Amino acid sequence: MQIACGTDIIEISRIKESIENTNEKFLEKIYTENEIKYCESKNANKYQHYAARFAAKEAVFKALSKYLEENHVEWKNIEVLNDEHGRPRINFVNKELEEIESIDISLSHCKGYAVANVTVLLK
Repeated sequence: MQIACGTDIIEISRIKESIENTNEKFLEKIYTENEIKYCESKNANKYQHYAARFAAKEAVFKALSKYLEENHVEWKNIEVLNDEHGRPRINFVNKELEEIESIDISLSHCKGYAVANVTVLLK
């Protein structure tokens, strides 16, 4: 078995500008319906949650880069959801990555930045 990790940090203002300046095309390209619904429910803090999910997807790409290219994984194939206790988790949409034994994620955000760390146990 092998362990892979990925980390990403993003300025929340960059995500906010991307969403506001593209008439939602950015949202439609990057986020699933479930992610949009969750983030929009956060009202004034929604951009922090969008940014955290963007960072999470980037961290997954970094951790699994050599496996994702051959599996053609795109932004919306990686979905960041919360479990019943509010903990974030990764869901692969319409993709089965047999190389993954388990995957764990940690998200954090403050006024200006969002960060994500992904750790993957590979078979």
